[in-house]
Amino acid sequence: MQSAADIIAARLYQAGCRHAFGIPGGEVLALMDSLDRAGLRITLTKHENCAGFMGEGVHHADGAPAVLFATIGPGLANAANVIANAMQDRVPMIVLTGCAPAIERQTYTHQIFDHVKLCEPIAKAVFRVEPGTAGILIDKAVAIATEGRPGPVVLDVPIDVQKEMRDIWLTPQRQDAVAMVPADSPTLTTARHWFKEARKPVMIAGVDAINQNAQDDVAAFCQAHSIPLITTYKGKGILPEDDPLSLGAAGLSPKIDKLVLPFIKESDCILLAGYDPIEMRVGWQDPWTPDDRVIDITSEVNHHYMHQSALNIIGDISATLNTIADGSSVTESWAGGRAEALRADIVASKNLNENWGPSAISDAIRSVTPRDTVVTMDSGAHRIVLSQVWDTYVPRGVLQSSALCTMGSAVPLAIGRKLAEPDRPVIAFVGDAGLEMFLGELATARDLKLGLPVVVFVDEQLALIELKQRGMQMPNLGVEFAGTDFPAVARAMGGHGFAVRDREALQSAIKESFDRDTFTVIAAIIGRQAYDGRI
Repeated sequence: MQSAADIIAARLYQAGCRHAFGIPGGEVLALMDSLDRAGLRITLTKHENCAGFMGEGVHHADGAPAVLFATIGPGLANAANVIANAMQDRVPMIVLTGCAPAIERQTYTHQIFDHVKLCEPIAKAVFRVEPGTAGILIDKAVAIATEGRPGPVVLDVPIDVQKEMRDIWLTPQRQDAVAMVPADSPTLTTARHWFKEARKPVMIAGVDAINQNAQDDVAAFCQAHSIPLITTYKGKGILPEDDPLSLGAAGLSPKIDKLVLPFIKESDCILLAGYDPIEMRVGWQDPWTPDDRVIDITSEVNHHYMHQSALNIIGDISATLNTIADGSSVTESWAGGRAEALRADIVASKNLNENWGPSAISDAIRSVTPRDTVVTMDSGAHRIVLSQVWDTYVPRGVLQSSALCTMGSAVPLAIGRKLAEPDRPVIAFVGDAGLEMFLGELATARDLKLGLPVVVFVDEQLALIELKQRGMQMPNLGVEFAGTDFPAVARAMGGHGFAVRDREALQSAIKESFDRDTFTVIAAIIGRQAYDGRI
């Protein structure tokens, strides 16, 4: 005899899940107990939003769906932001919550609201688990969460259903869907013709390539045909960013857009390899015309209308690229050094030689950390600068909320990644306002004994919003705040804390932090309006 909770837990373990994050409540205790007995490590967090980001951090290490548990009412309400983030940022996530039994839902009101209706607009799918359906629905949930463009699936499991016992459960164990190579067609013939004729090809790769595990094939394709590569922020590291063909990432910085978008317009063959424009700002709406030679290889049909492409191919990215090449090669790629000149302009725009400031912080840390270091970035002005300045050499080497762009994600993402890969250097970059949102998760890092450096950009303002206010000639309103003594807070919470104002002190603090068995907060003091002219 097995309970419904046991079946759910066993299927998640089979899917590769080894961690679950959340906050207990009476309505999820049976689920938690089953997860623990199935072999998933239960981690108590301070907020359900952060629990989801920790799960995502683990996912980027092991590839399995993130697992978040949240209790009835306020527990799930707290998780709404991270569920929406998983939907927009294409993160496979299983959200387990409990609810009152059917009769009680009709006769009792305390903490009761409709979990399904709350989550339907922000999740890929939502199911209330009815008696006898647990085996079917957990298998369906894993399939939906991981196939196509990944996303969150919510299972709302009534308390009585969690404990339902059966000796045989219907568990269909659906096989993974296979992304197909497009068959010969006029579209494929045209794509081959365009590729063969290309003299100024460019590749734009994004999160679909990462989620299809096509990053190595995309990189090899670019190198074999000398094709410059631009990535979205989720695609950073597909090609090591010190490779001559790498033009870095784009998406949010108008400063970078002014360099990159004209180059794209010059291209005579634009290859989109898993490019999902949900990460991109308004300047990336319709960056090419319907007459331009654009080949869009993606996981799902384009219903976003951020752009339209002349050729659209839905399927396996790696196999489709090889099929398009079909033994041919680009005979000449950007003659005259145009691509090299663009790369030089992009590097020059990073301000790496500044004595102190946002770029100097990135450069100083990058120069003393291993190539496989993973960094997380919170939302705000610092993320826009760091996304351009920080060179990434491995896929999934930069974790951030790049579609929803929510604050408060960097520290829990780093905790999850470090927990999954204890021997890998992981650094969290966060603004002072973002850290103040979820300071409590520093205690989670302490309890897990993680040697995690947290670098705080201290400017005592919401710099990105303040920039917009000034640009619109509006008064300074609601964007500045008094400073927090972060080193003192860190020490009070059982960690280490330092304030730094130069490269040497920062590098020393970073190197020492990796060897500790707790977190280290490094407050990098940059002052207000430090991002002027950098975004």
